Amino acid sequence: MPHAPESHEEASYDPVERDPVHYAEQALLGALLLAPELLRTTDGLEPDSFANAAHGALLGAMRTVPAPEEQGSQAGLAWLQAVLKEARRQAPALTAAYLHLLISACPRSEHAVAYAAMVRSEHARRSIRLHAETLAMAAADVTVPDRPGHVLAAADTLARHPDGLAQDFPAHSRSLPRAPLRPAEPPPVDDEADDQERMLLASAVTWPATVREMRWLAAEDFVRPAHGGLWQCIAALAHRGDPLDPVTVMWEAQHRGVLVADTTPSEVLALLGTGVGSPDYWGSRIVERALLVRARAAADRITAFTDDPANTVHQLITGGRRALADLASVRRRWQQAAGPSPASTATFETPAAPRAGPRSHVPVTQPLARTAARPTAARTP
Repeated sequence: MPHAPESHEEASYDPVERDPVHYAEQALLGALLLAPELLRTTDGLEPDSFANAAHGALLGAMRTVPAPEEQGSQAGLAWLQAVLKEARRQAPALTAAYLHLLISACPRSEHAVAYAAMVRSEHARRSIRLHAETLAMAAADVTVPDRPGHVLAAADTLARHPDGLAQDFPAHSRSLPRAPLRPAEPPPVDDEADDQERMLLASAVTWPATVREMRWLAAEDFVRPAHGGLWQCIAALAHRGDPLDPVTVMWEAQHRGVLVADTTPSEVLALLGTGVGSPDYWGSRIVERALLVRARAAADRITAFTDDPANTVHQLITGGRRALADLASVRRRWQQAAGPSPASTATFETPAAPRAGPRSHVPVTQPLARTAARPTAARTP
């Protein structure tokens, strides 16, 4: 009759199954314990290259303890004991039995170079993921005084890391990573972002000359697609030199397909009827927010690539560069927006004349009223 486990019996603390890199690390360490002379083939590995901290401690101990001068059984046994003693300084749970398990886990000690390459590859994956997580945390950090500079510094560090890895991991035919299984969710629309976009659109109708200088603001920078469409209408009228007022913008929006069920003509007229501040001020706030959002999206995309074990290091490098290229485009536009305003705009521009005609009966939305009450650091038309 088979023995039924008692409730008080201890269960194994090890998981039933491990990631593939765990077995690669065991095979590599087993090969090095069997043939210490193979340590010279692992110069590219460091103790922190191992996913298992105890495995890293063993590698460090093997490099610290002098290798046996002769390969006799007594010399080899003494070296193993010295390695175990040194490794237990960092990993006290290591036992002699586990060293024997590592030796038995190595199929062929002459394949140590291949095992080491597996360990390096997985360490590169973890390091890319770590840099991507650092970028995501920088994008979400609201405590730093210069959020764009903080985010771009993290992005530059992330960009330099794959460049260094590319020398160690050659390219192959399949260079693009597999797409993430789940697409990234769009960021939520908060009241502050909505207010800034509304104030930009309303003030842009009053300052058409400023709009012509704002080529750095794109429709994809807006959190609401309808606001991005209205900005395209305003920019098109300003660049053509056509009359710019709420009615002409509404007409342009109709031809561009911006007027839909949730963006009616009366709502457009009400939105564009009252503007406070200058459009370049509000535009710079919008493109700065877009920079932070795009940085978080790039970080999440790279992290999703690293989550897929089928992607090789070279594919992670390629995918990471493409994700950061999307960030680079909005970075250039943010740098243009953060620069000094053109002298002609600040000195010679005059606001457009207020539109004549009956006052709109559509009330201004509450977010717009809240924003109008906030003081701005820009000129007021």
